[in-house]
Order: sequence, then structure tokens, then C-alpha cells
Amino acid sequence: MTKIARYETTSGVFYGHLEDNRLHRMDGTPFGRMTPTGDVDDLHTVRLLAPVQAPRVFGVGANYKAHISEMGMATPVRPMLFMKPSSAVTGSGDPVIYPREGQTIHYEAELAVVIGKTTRRIDVAEADRVVLGYTCANDISERVIQKEEMDQGCLLIGKGFDTFCPLGPVIATGLDPSDLRLEARLNGQTRQSSSTSDLLFSVPELVSYLSQAVTLQPGDVIITGTPSGVGDIAPGDRMEIELEGVGTLVNQVVAEGEQTGA
Repeated sequence: MTKIARYETTSGVFYGHLEDNRLHRMDGTPFGRMTPTGDVDDLHTVRLLAPVQAPRVFGVGANYKAHISEMGMATPVRPMLFMKPSSAVTGSGDPVIYPREGQTIHYEAELAVVIGKTTRRIDVAEADRVVLGYTCANDISERVIQKEEMDQGCLLIGKGFDTFCPLGPVIATGLDPSDLRLEARLNGQTRQSSSTSDLLFSVPELVSYLSQAVTLQPGDVIITGTPSGVGDIAPGDRMEIELEGVGTLVNQVVAEGEQTGA
């Protein structure tokens, strides 16, 4: 397994392989060719960025069996898909902005799939070969707006505010996504604890299904749904999303207008 980080130093933005809190800097990107530069950066002296810059983000609703039961809804017969704007993406350590319009906003711990190769109409059995790796996602959702949108047969703004899609801290390659522990903690208290084995539609099924209609591109991200236990956040809260084999995505909730530089 390799852990790939995208990060910023005083001399620029780089990709690197993470080993024992040391980042072995690379030329290139994981979506092409990467070669070691010989430079090594200390993890604690850099700013981690979202592992992919401005990706297309495909979301999946109601994809954990326990969550479907928790919501009292019928089991979907095909993946319930939506998209998040690339401007919703932010990295581990960055603030999540609680917008002025916010009334009821929830965290959602998710496994995120990072596509590594251009593909169209790939079979389920072959889908894993176009996946670069996996990272943590937090599908932040404003529920009042989301419900009003969904009552009208659409969904965008409720999940699309700036910073509503934290990703990170790294992309882990070589993982089997079929049974990974996934947790969400709010202010240190565990709120979600599940396994990707509870997914209704598996990662290969989701990749294949999307690719029948959409040409998937390197750097595309699929966030695969959240387990039971979602709940409210408020300014001042600290969210942690932990995925087995990847690490922990950490973000603080900050009221709009109170973030640095606002």
C-alpha cells in the first residue's frame, strides 16, 4: 500500500509518498507519471491539501443498508446519484464554513473512490483496475435546503456550498474497499461506526454503473454514501472522519465571516 499526499510548502505544491511522517516529494502527479525528486518534507511542516485539485465529485445517496433502515425509506433499485461542485472540495485541516443560510447541517462520513484512468463502459469485474485509490470524505449537507430541493426533484445547493466536501488526508492505494472500518467523531465522541461491507452498491458496481453513461476521468471522485448516525454540526465543532488504511480527515466548523481572511 502507498499513501499519496498533495501538499503545500513555501516553495510550491507537490505530491509525495507518505512514510513515517515524512513526505518523499515527487515530480508529476499520480494520474500520470511520478518520479522521486530526492527531497523529503516533514509532514508537520507542510499544509496538506485535498488529494485531488478541483475534481468532479459524484455522490451516492442511501447506500448503506443500516442508514436506509434508519431513514425508513425503500431500498433503492439503482444508485441514487448527485454531484457536488468542485468548489465544495477542501482539505484536511481546512475549515468547513457554516453558511449564513444554514439551519440544520449534518456531517456524513464516507469512503471516497479516486479514479486513476479514463474509462467508459467498464464491467464490474474490471472496475478495480481504473481506481487509483481511496480517501476519506465528509459529505456536508444542509438538510432544510436539501429536503426542499428533493421535494422538487433536484439536488445541488443543499450539498453544494463551498467547503461542503472535505477530502483527505491522503489517497491510499492497494486497499480492498469491501470491508473497511469507517467512523465519524464529533468533538471526540464517536457518532458513526460502520464498515463498507454494509454498502448496498459496492465500489466496483458504482464505478461500472457511472461509466455506462459518463466517461470517467483521472481525478474524478465518487463518494459512496454514509452509514447510520449522521447528525448536526455547529460553529466550533471539530469533525474527524477515519477510514481504515487511509487515516483521519479533520475539519473545524467555522461560521461564515469568522474564518481567517473573510
